[in-house]
Amino acid sequence: MVHRILIVTAVAAEADSVSAGLASVAPEAPGAPDTRGVPDAPAAAVASVAVAPERVPLPGGLVLRRHAPDGDRARVDVLVGGVGPAAVAAATGTALAHAALTGADRRERPYDLVVSAGIAGGFQPAAPPGSLVVSSAIVAADLGAETPDGYLAVEELGFGRSVHPVPGALTGRVAAALAAGGVPCAVAPVLTVSTVTGSARRAAELAERHPGAAAEAMEGFGVAEAAAAYGVPVLELRAVSNAVGPRDRAAWRVGDALEALRHTVQLLGRTVFVEAPCT
Repeated sequence: MVHRILIVTAVAAEADSVSAGLASVAPEAPGAPDTRGVPDAPAAAVASVAVAPERVPLPGGLVLRRHAPDGDRARVDVLVGGVGPAAVAAATGTALAHAALTGADRRERPYDLVVSAGIAGGFQPAAPPGSLVVSSAIVAADLGAETPDGYLAVEELGFGRSVHPVPGALTGRVAAALAAGGVPCAVAPVLTVSTVTGSARRAAELAERHPGAAAEAMEGFGVAEAAAAYGVPVLELRAVSNAVGPRDRAAWRVGDALEALRHTVQLLGRTVFVEAPCT
């Protein structure tokens, strides 16, 4: 059985890192040098020799990059979904609907797993720049109301949900695969916000409101809402580029985070993605 995974990023640079990680474990073009056993092969070199992903057009001008990291065992689609929870929810929903309507095998679910992946801010000291966070839960951190007595989550208002738990068996398998590949990670809640934190006060508020959270990004909850509508398990992977708090662009490590994302996807492309990802 072919395992089908959808990986959704916010921007093209993140998708490029994901695609480079998948390309490094994919069957390569005839006559190309074999880079699959070379963990430090440059991403550009890997992408240049591997079979290019198939481009699958979707409604609305979206395009899937379709990879086969282990031949007939897995199919991984990579989608640039846009910045923020609304844009990415719409894009993810489009990809899921397309798969449900056009899939030749007409399975019960359009994908076996949906992954929100990219770079993020990390809460200190749990997730320093350059590290990786695997979601134990995907949390809409500011979906609710402010009151004189403090913040109320949307559940307390009676209007829905703000948390998508991630199956513990799934996070455990991902964390174990990464640890075996020399990539330690924090397994913790990942927050979704519409406005990125830029002050120590706001960082402290979020940390108090959501104890144990390790990272903050802008897309995970939107991806999770779309996946839940189709009954597909969801996971969030975040490579940390900066600390949550005052904006200090000079301290950002975007390049290191994108490389950590590439290496993470490379490891999972050899393990969890080509196994039964959600069993």
